[in-house]
Amino acid sequence: MAIISMFYGIIISMYFMDNRRHKAPHIHVKYQENEAVIFIPEGTILEGSMPNSKMKLIQAWIEIHKDDLMADWELASTGRGIFPIDPLK
Repeated sequence: MAIISMFYGIIISMYFMDNRRHKAPHIHVKYQENEAVIFIPEGTILEGSMPNSKMKLIQAWIEIHKDDLMADWELASTGRGIFPIDPLK
């Protein structure tokens, strides 16, 4: 697992070679006791839960960084190193 960004108490990560269970491009998000797997292109929850207020921040961040996230997904899904992405400001 590699943390790619952190903002407002939200930790966003990607796992290397993590394309078996959820074949779609996704990120893993943690906020306090909440965890969710979120589909990158649309910002929808595949698994878990997240408070609505934090989910809106995450979706805005995904929209801003969609190209960077997809590039990191391509790298991570083949086991290569990924790059950090700027936090939401």
